[in-house]
Amino acid sequence: MGLFAISHLVIFSHLLIVLVCFTSPCFSFRPKHFNLSTYATHWASAGATWYGSPDGAGSDGGSCGYGTAVSQAPFSSLVTGIGPSLYKSGRECGACYQVKCTKKVHRSCSEKGVRVVIADFCPGGPCVSQSAHFDLSGTAFGSMAIPGQEHKLRNAGVLQILYARVACDYSRKNIAFHVDQGSNSEYFAVVIEFEEGDGDLAKVEMKEKTSNSKWRQMQQSWGAVWKLDAGSELHPPFSIRLTSQYSDQILIAKNVIPTGWQPGATYRSLVNYL
Repeated sequence: MGLFAISHLVIFSHLLIVLVCFTSPCFSFRPKHFNLSTYATHWASAGATWYGSPDGAGSDGGSCGYGTAVSQAPFSSLVTGIGPSLYKSGRECGACYQVKCTKKVHRSCSEKGVRVVIADFCPGGPCVSQSAHFDLSGTAFGSMAIPGQEHKLRNAGVLQILYARVACDYSRKNIAFHVDQGSNSEYFAVVIEFEEGDGDLAKVEMKEKTSNSKWRQMQQSWGAVWKLDAGSELHPPFSIRLTSQYSDQILIAKNVIPTGWQPGATYRSLVNYL
């Protein structure tokens, strides 16, 4: 195919995308720049410890703000605290990693990968002294063991593991928004949960249901909590626009926060990343 034909094909494809968005609801924009689900797995070395109860979720909540959700499906206690190099001041909350240990390290290792979600921050000890360190929940740490040998593996102390960044998979559960207890008519903060694919977000914006409303950028308050300090009364329902961290894909949860919303309530959207 000649350059002239190729250029016209590209132009036609862009026009087709524009027409589709104008003729039907368009909630997901931009091709993925970096798709974790198809990207080759690259393993690296890290240290690993565990905390909390042997069959628990580390601690309820942690520094990412997920609260008791970490012990419930789809997190199911397969979560981890992380050292500063990977936590990145909370920007990586929600990111997913595959972790595993080998029999060369400990005879109780199954050598099978376990997918874990960053839900907490590990501020000291080996988490700081090592270039990468996972402070896993007891459940996640034990999941790296041969079935029946979880207790032996947990007694290993600091363990050398392999880890790789992977796409998040919540079995097609849609993104949820848990409204922070401190929210009011002029200040709105929300914990964003269950983003498939990248798992973490580069940008979050909110729009009110008014005739002249525009998208307003929210700030990352801490962990997975994003806030908008409007300084004047906000008018629900609110739509929330999410931009993923790696793929730069945009997703819109239209009118996901309803009129009459309540602090502490969780509102589930109809969308998620593919």
